[in-house]
Amino acid sequence: MLDSLSAHIAIVDENGVILDTNQAWRDYAVKNGMPEGYDSIGDNYLAICNAARGEEGAHARVVARGIGEVIGGQVDEFLYDYPCHSDDGPHWYYMRAIRMSGEGPLRVVVSHEEITALKLTEEALKKSEVQLTAQKVELEEANIALKVLLKQREGDKAELEQKVISNVKDMVMPYVEKLKRVSLKPKDKTVVDIIESHLQDIISPMMQKLANASIILTPQEIQVASLVKDGKASKEIAGILNVSETTVHFHRKNLRRKFGLSNSQTNLRSYLISIS
Repeated sequence: MLDSLSAHIAIVDENGVILDTNQAWRDYAVKNGMPEGYDSIGDNYLAICNAARGEEGAHARVVARGIGEVIGGQVDEFLYDYPCHSDDGPHWYYMRAIRMSGEGPLRVVVSHEEITALKLTEEALKKSEVQLTAQKVELEEANIALKVLLKQREGDKAELEQKVISNVKDMVMPYVEKLKRVSLKPKDKTVVDIIESHLQDIISPMMQKLANASIILTPQEIQVASLVKDGKASKEIAGILNVSETTVHFHRKNLRRKFGLSNSQTNLRSYLISIS
């Protein structure tokens, strides 16, 4: 039954002397330089481990100490994994020492199971985790840079919109107002009205906030808009601004036109609240 197991198994007595080994243990011994038929029986496993030197010596002494603790009853079971590399590549083993149950003299079963595939997978996972962490940091840095660029783009867009609206107000609208005050033929007046309407259509998508809209609103229109937003009635606004109620209605009509609400059922106050 022991010979059918892949683990290298040895049974030792209370002194650490090997009493029996399985086929996997014997094959491993021959593979590592021992003569054919060598079975390790009679060797003191603890002495061999304690005498080991080189890189593997430290691990061997830990194994000897662990087996000694199981023999002495300090622990019920000792577990240890360790490297044991050879010319054909890296190898790792999982070692277990446990007392045999039942009556009779003390016996300890020592097994060594190769876990190289598991260790290689574990190392590959750790390497992947390091790479993923590095990629995460790079993505976070790229995300921050992208946010900065997007913020700059929004700032440039807002600045461009401000310039467009400002230029329309300062360089175009004054001439439109002058044309409207000139005595024009009905046909020409219609053309001027169309020009003004189209200019409003061009800049109205940019007027998403009252702060932008204030650039093309007259000072009194701004006052009226603010009071309307605050819920003041036209009569109250007229009293506050010391103007006639008719003037307030005139400004309200202009506000609706400039905000593109002339042919809409949208409440002026609701609209002003939504963009402020």
